[in-house]
Amino acid sequence: RKIRPLFAVLLVLTAFLLSPGVPLQAMPPVHRVVLANQLVLLVGEDHSLPFVTLQFLTDSGARRDPAGKEGLADLTARGLLWGTSKRDLDAINQGLDFMGASLTSSSGRDYATLTLRVLKKDFDQGMGILMDVLTQPTFPEDELRREVEKTLASIQAAEDEPEEVAGKEFQKTLFLNSRYGHPVEGTRESLQRITREDLLQFYRYYYHPNNAILVVVGDVSRDEMRSRVLARIETWPSEKIPEERFVTGFADQKKTIKIDRSITQANIILGHRGVSRDNPDYYPLTVMNYILGGGGFSSRLFDEIRVKRGLAYSVASFFDPGRYPGSFQIVLQTKNSSAREAIALSFQEMERIRKEPVSEKELEGAKKYLMGSFPMRLDTQAKLVNFLGQVEYFGLGLKYPGSYPSIIQAVTREDVLRVAKTYLHPESTILVMVANLNEAKLE
Repeated sequence: RKIRPLFAVLLVLTAFLLSPGVPLQAMPPVHRVVLANQLVLLVGEDHSLPFVTLQFLTDSGARRDPAGKEGLADLTARGLLWGTSKRDLDAINQGLDFMGASLTSSSGRDYATLTLRVLKKDFDQGMGILMDVLTQPTFPEDELRREVEKTLASIQAAEDEPEEVAGKEFQKTLFLNSRYGHPVEGTRESLQRITREDLLQFYRYYYHPNNAILVVVGDVSRDEMRSRVLARIETWPSEKIPEERFVTGFADQKKTIKIDRSITQANIILGHRGVSRDNPDYYPLTVMNYILGGGGFSSRLFDEIRVKRGLAYSVASFFDPGRYPGSFQIVLQTKNSSAREAIALSFQEMERIRKEPVSEKELEGAKKYLMGSFPMRLDTQAKLVNFLGQVEYFGLGLKYPGSYPSIIQAVTREDVLRVAKTYLHPESTILVMVANLNEAKLE
């Protein structure tokens, strides 16, 4: 009974996005400046509401974790909020609560973020707290131990989630010993090795203005930013960032991993090496993947496996690009007894899109959706700061939002066939299945 309304909403949304009348909304004016300390500052003016959202993005994600200390980048990002030389954790929270502001930190594979949302009238006070946690963290020992215990409990709980088990096994198997192969949150073993001194050292290595981007979106102007913010930020000194030695490693042979669990449905991932975000074929790949499995109800995988055969509860495909090449994955859930057939159909669709040109109808449908859904990435301050941070981080340029529709529109059927042949590799696919192996037979 809960599924039908969701399907109805998705159908309406899909119809809306595929309609030709969905315009690309104009972004607010965005100004870019590089400060004397090499911090990149982006200011987006949006005076519709009296709020300001600020995000610091630092190139300090999990790929920077030292071997044996996996999870250090994540703990360091979270630890910024535990206290400073001026404020303890309670004082930080009380100051934010008094303003009705929020301050959050997060980290991923490539970068970490620290995000403040505050009323314009409290901008100076909020900025003071933000700069304090960014430049004067103390990483209290008691908070570190508490956070490690919480993370260990979360890791333990994830072992009961078949999707999590499959995902971690796939990443570890695909990326071998490269720094994309471990969970962002670390492992049981690595977390227990991490000390307060490790956090302080990681912070001293990577949290500097010349390794960061500040995005400000909201009820501010460029001139206001100069008068109210630059004086605080420009005194933050730049430092030499340790040279990165990122080793790219991928499993390049077909491999099957089966994990036995007493569950009613099989959780399956099949995939292989993907691409980096700066790959020149990123946009044709986006269109190709939409047709294959990224397009929800209109994708080939969904149509063949879910609609025609009724085999899968869910099925989708995606590329996961980063600063370095990530993965390509097809993920699906099906009854244990249907696993073999659903997997065979997934390989069949990979082969078909590599060998046969897609139809003009499929191509145009994919383009309309991708162009029509693009404005939804820009329709709130929170989305816009995330978007602008990634635009700068991946070097896309501020003209990117305006040029995106024409880039997608230029993709041809020949492009789709070419990138499918080039970047889909069924012959070297890793298959991970978490299922009741008495019922899910692959041989």
